[in-house]
Amino acid sequence: MSKEEIKSEVSKVLDRFPDKALEELLTWLKEIDAKRESITPFTSSLDKILEEDKELLTRLAQ
Repeated sequence: MSKEEIKSEVSKVLDRFPDKALEELLTWLKEIDAKRESITPFTSSLDKILEEDKELLTRLAQ
C-alpha cells in the first residue's frame, strides 16, 4: 500500500471519530513525533503488530 493509500484509509477511519478522540489522538501523535528518535523499538513493535493483525485491524476499521 502506498503512503497516499494509507493516508486515505486512515482519513476514512478518522472521519468516524468524535472530535474529543481526534484531539487526544493528535496530541498523542505529536508526542510521538517529538520523541521519534527514541521510539524505534516501539515502531518496530507497532509494525509487527500491524502486519500480524492486519486482518483484525481492517475489520475493526469497518
